[in-house]
Amino acid sequence: MTTALSIKNLRVSVEDKPIIKDLNLDVKLGEIHAIMGPNGSGKSTMAYTLAGHPKYEVTGGEVWLDGVNLLELEADERARLGLFLAFQYPTSVPGISMANFLRTSMNAVKNQSNGNGNGNGHTPKGMPIAEFRKELKSKMQLLKMDDSFAKRYLNEGFSGGEKKRAEILQMALLQPKVAILDETDSGLDIDALRIVSEGVNTLTNPNRSFIIITHYQRILDYIKPDVVHVMFNGQIVKTGGPELAKELETTGYDFLY
Repeated sequence: MTTALSIKNLRVSVEDKPIIKDLNLDVKLGEIHAIMGPNGSGKSTMAYTLAGHPKYEVTGGEVWLDGVNLLELEADERARLGLFLAFQYPTSVPGISMANFLRTSMNAVKNQSNGNGNGNGHTPKGMPIAEFRKELKSKMQLLKMDDSFAKRYLNEGFSGGEKKRAEILQMALLQPKVAILDETDSGLDIDALRIVSEGVNTLTNPNRSFIIITHYQRILDYIKPDVVHVMFNGQIVKTGGPELAKELETTGYDFLY
């Protein structure tokens, strides 16, 4: 099975404080990996580092996606290569409709323009509006979302569940190779968790890999991981199958201290 994402001895600091310390992780195509661990373990730091957030300083190691050194790319280039991050706390943007944001995102990831190109012949014309609307409607039906959702401003006035569903809708349209879900289950009630999980499950396929960052086992009742890792003090300290998540639910993280 082909490796989609490979992290080798990654070290990351924030404001000169080491957070990630020689992290190693290989995710193969089609696999679902869950990363668990107590607060402050470095899980979200890893996610934002992979996405290219400038706050996080890589001080060593390598990250490869489809044979390309991810660390040499800007955030937008990583997205075009096929990396996607679903945020724990999605930002609200008043005045920008979901539909407009999603169309712009799709064209940006494909290095296309929303209109007729940029005038210099280097940026091809993006997806026509009619075609985009058809694609958007199809994905919203897949995720059991009301059509009115697309007309609302980006995350403005959204409940926690609606924000997370909006992230999954974005993922459905962008079709990434590797999707990282940073505590997508946080703040969700059982119904919202089930709906979001069903959305993720509809997007699983042999050519897409997932990294699910979570504190709790409950989302893994709906999204079945192939591999479960425990992260602590900036490293992966334990790896197992789905049974490891159930064990952690019972025993907690006392064994780490």
